[in-house]
Amino acid sequence: MQTIPESELIINADGSAFHLHLKPEQLADRIVLVGDPSRVTTVASYFDNQECEVSSREFHTITGTYKGKRITVVSHGIGTDNIDIVLNELDALANIDFATRTVKPEFRQLTLVRVGTSGGLQPFTPVGTYVAAEKSIGFDGVLYFYANSEKVRDIAYEKELINQLDWKLTGLTPYVVSADHSLIEQITRNDIIRGVTIAANGFYGPQGRKLRLPLADPDLNSKIETFNYNGSHITNFEMESSSLAGLSALMGHRAMTVCCIIAGRVNQDMNTEYKGSILNLIETVLDRI
Repeated sequence: MQTIPESELIINADGSAFHLHLKPEQLADRIVLVGDPSRVTTVASYFDNQECEVSSREFHTITGTYKGKRITVVSHGIGTDNIDIVLNELDALANIDFATRTVKPEFRQLTLVRVGTSGGLQPFTPVGTYVAAEKSIGFDGVLYFYANSEKVRDIAYEKELINQLDWKLTGLTPYVVSADHSLIEQITRNDIIRGVTIAANGFYGPQGRKLRLPLADPDLNSKIETFNYNGSHITNFEMESSSLAGLSALMGHRAMTVCCIIAGRVNQDMNTEYKGSILNLIETVLDRI
């Protein structure tokens, strides 16, 4: 049995994972992921009790019980690069023996739901809408660093995407992955739209925002808005769903992202006072996870 070197799996002196500072016994099978560390406190305020609270950098974790379900809520910060850190360490906490540095013989599957905010790209995803990323389009490159990514990618969708968008960004190829189907069924009902979400690797240029710097493809957003593949339209932008869905699929975990639309990119409107909407979404996810 292969022993994982200290340089590959970094364990802190107290026996916790390097970035999360979380110990294996502190992790529940059900995990709610949020970007903002302060939102962890908001989610945990619904818990009946709290077992532990750990904070390190942008990673804030609380594990507790909600209506008899043991749940861990973790903040991941912004971007797919952070998802790479968080997901690998959560998987390690579940499936690697920290004492022997070996993979456990029995696989422990995690269920992960990311609750986030997003910008809507279609008239049917106005501000206040809830959209689940049934498919995610990665404008990042995280998944390409792992073997066998083609097994979890929708290659046909990727080809159509590159063709219809007349892709002009050299050195970057978008990839497409699906969320766990059973989890989508579990979380989404008649109050959550099933959509196609772009996970951008930045907030400004990668999402078509122009401040002082010109864009490599000024028409990309308009092409995204008109994209249609077998009736499938791209619904929204966010920054994490692709690596979460892709890495989870490769690892064998169930994962999905659901977002509250707070910016209308078509109407160019924005709701900075979205707290009430996101609270309702948090409650919904806690009830259904």
